[in-house]
Amino acid sequence: MRIGSWARAADRVDDLIPPAQELGNEVLVDDHWMVRAAGPVFALLSLLFIPWIAFIALKLPSRELSRHYDLAWAGFDVMVLIALASTAYFALRRSRYLTTAATAAGTMLIVDAWFDVLTSPYHDRLVALIFAFAIELPLAAVCWWLSQQTQAIAEKRIALLLPRTRGRMRRDAERADALDTGRERRVDPDSPD
Repeated sequence: MRIGSWARAADRVDDLIPPAQELGNEVLVDDHWMVRAAGPVFALLSLLFIPWIAFIALKLPSRELSRHYDLAWAGFDVMVLIALASTAYFALRRSRYLTTAATAAGTMLIVDAWFDVLTSPYHDRLVALIFAFAIELPLAAVCWWLSQQTQAIAEKRIALLLPRTRGRMRRDAERADALDTGRERRVDPDSPD
């Protein structure tokens, strides 16, 4: 399947799921092609991660200088799965929470690569290095890029929203005496106060 076919398939999946109904998306939806493609790609990676977790839970030794070594790694990979799935979900919805999910996923992928390489037996170290440099670290870089991109869009949304709401928010706060504006409060002579 060529890249164009993948892009069309990702667009079809993206069209099925509307952006999240968040205040920021009412002003500006992040339609960058990498964000649009990230949802389907991360969803697929999440699904592919499930058999991997089962594989390592069954194949890793039960003991490697510590009890439940296999359970520890399988549990960590379940957490990576949750982070990848969350990144997929929030990317599909183009939600502001993509920043948090992508940061968590990227960080966990780096930790996973680090410990895979350092805890692998000597005869498996080359495979761990290949996985780290070909899959985990590039995917972590994509996650961090998604986080930065989403943060930049959030800042643009705030800039676009502020002029619209500043006056209304100030008026509401002044009415409720919740905001010290620095201006003298107008006293209405007809008011009972």
